[in-house]
Amino acid sequence: MKKHFITFLLLVGMTASLTAQQKYQPTEANLKARSEFQDNKFGIFLHWGLYAMLATGEWTMTNNNLNYKEYAKLAGGFYPSKFDADKWVAAIKASGAKYICFTTRHHEGFSMFDTKYSDYNIVKATPFKRDVVKELADACAKHGIKLHFYYSHIDWYREDAPQGRTGRRTGRPNPKGDWKSYYQFMNNQLTELLTNYGPIGAIWFDGWWDQDINPDFDWELPEQYALIHRLQPACLVGNNHHQTPFAGEDIQIFERDLPGENTAGLSGQSVSHLPLETCETMNGMWGYKITDQNYKSTKTLIHYLVKAAGKDANLLMNIGPQPDGELPEVAVQRLKEVGEWMSKYGETIYGTRGGLVAPHDWGVTTQKGNKLYVHILNLQDKALFLPIVDKKVKKAVVFADKTPVRFTKNKEGIVLELAKVPTDVDYVVELTID
Repeated sequence: MKKHFITFLLLVGMTASLTAQQKYQPTEANLKARSEFQDNKFGIFLHWGLYAMLATGEWTMTNNNLNYKEYAKLAGGFYPSKFDADKWVAAIKASGAKYICFTTRHHEGFSMFDTKYSDYNIVKATPFKRDVVKELADACAKHGIKLHFYYSHIDWYREDAPQGRTGRRTGRPNPKGDWKSYYQFMNNQLTELLTNYGPIGAIWFDGWWDQDINPDFDWELPEQYALIHRLQPACLVGNNHHQTPFAGEDIQIFERDLPGENTAGLSGQSVSHLPLETCETMNGMWGYKITDQNYKSTKTLIHYLVKAAGKDANLLMNIGPQPDGELPEVAVQRLKEVGEWMSKYGETIYGTRGGLVAPHDWGVTTQKGNKLYVHILNLQDKALFLPIVDKKVKKAVVFADKTPVRFTKNKEGIVLELAKVPTDVDYVVELTID
């Protein structure tokens, strides 16, 4: 009898979960937020936590099998005296980025905000005693920058967090944890984040993949997603699970790859109809690593942003703030240089969608209304063929100075006849189409 009752409860739970998935209908506010998200095109990721103090990256706790009680002692010395949220947001705004995604709690389990559900947070456990998320939210509101929250499904510190394939040697006594307790904890924190910090653009989940060794593990995502949509209907839900989007998600995330590519081995999933975002590091790491000065060039970063736009995706470009609270000097310089380019060419990126000509080795196209922007990134010739047959090209000009560009038409498309072999970081030709 007991066995049958347990089976019945499992079936009821599965039915409830399925119902929650089937019932999700994005609100009008949510659909509007999705469109605005696509218009924004460019955001900055900020990975900041106690791991910054060790300066060896955000995975250092599990990579070095650090005992959870010893690791927690870092909080007693965490005092980022140079942290200035307004300075951060101003530098990010100058880059042309329209939103920030901040790590409120990473896999290490330390909360970077004032939470009443754990004393292991920046206000209660550190001498700094300041809620950096609150200060960041206020600065974003002041500068007109959207704020998104990264939130980890993994916790290498909490004893009630079920252990997956990472964080297995941090000394926690119970590998199974207490899922009911941990799930309630996460939902309590998500409620705080969506109640105490104003309008939030998105919740960016990470860590679903940690239980891939336990294929029957149920993260109970539909109910969690429903909680978010209930608290803030316009808040977008994304999950870095490296899978095709699940029901209840509003955006699709790609890690270290553009949609449809899989050079890093994390993004083999099919591309959905949802708004797309790809995240990438500015150097080699997400969290601050003192030995990693291998920053991508400004040209490389601009090309990544343009290619993302050409694939109808946003770029979420990462910076790992230093333990003293400042953004690395090289990162700030890159922000400035990308911003200078965006101030001239932002019109060809913001508010666009992927253009009618598919991405090629030479570059990509973006489109807005009757304008098709041809972004030439890598061309060794003075002519470029575009297979445009269903639209009439009325006019072609160099975007930067509106100099006319000659073009010829045939039944296969058009050929742009350029005045020179393009050498600009991004040589943009603007086509007016009908």
